[in-house]
Amino acid sequence: MVCNRCIKVVKEELQKNDIAFVNVDLGEIELTPDILNNNKEKLKKIVESEGFELIENIEAKMINQAKAIIIENVHYKKEKLVHQNFSEFLSKYLNVNYFYLSKLFSEIEGKTIEYFIIEQKIERAKELLSYGELTLSQISYDLNYSSPQHLSRQFKQITGLTATAFKKDGARRKLDTI
Repeated sequence: MVCNRCIKVVKEELQKNDIAFVNVDLGEIELTPDILNNNKEKLKKIVESEGFELIENIEAKMINQAKAIIIENVHYKKEKLVHQNFSEFLSKYLNVNYFYLSKLFSEIEGKTIEYFIIEQKIERAKELLSYGELTLSQISYDLNYSSPQHLSRQFKQITGLTATAFKKDGARRKLDTI
């Protein structure tokens, strides 16, 4: 689950199917152990019918948590990560060595954590550009870029368009497809 709409859909499906849950958050459903054991197959069918996947492998779960943290921080947090980069933040939050996490992420996702972060930042920049309320300088500041030029360079690398060209007629992708 990578967006608030996804969380809502999963909650509604769990309630509709009488599966009690403690919490549903980005990338995570918290159930009591007895509920999980008794309803694992039912839960798996519900989650898969909505286009999600039930992750039981601890390493895959850690990568899913890392992705959810990145998405949450890029797309939904109001305050920026100040004086801390994502590698430090993820390492502390997940209580795991960053080099191990980075290697595992690349193996499972087929791309680096850094590239995934850039993709998310560019998708957020596309969203903000489409609103037309902020300048590229303001967007680069909001997304923790060192300069608007740095954002522009990465924007062009990822989208193939300049920010100005995108603003004229660009289209955004759904978060769960990135």
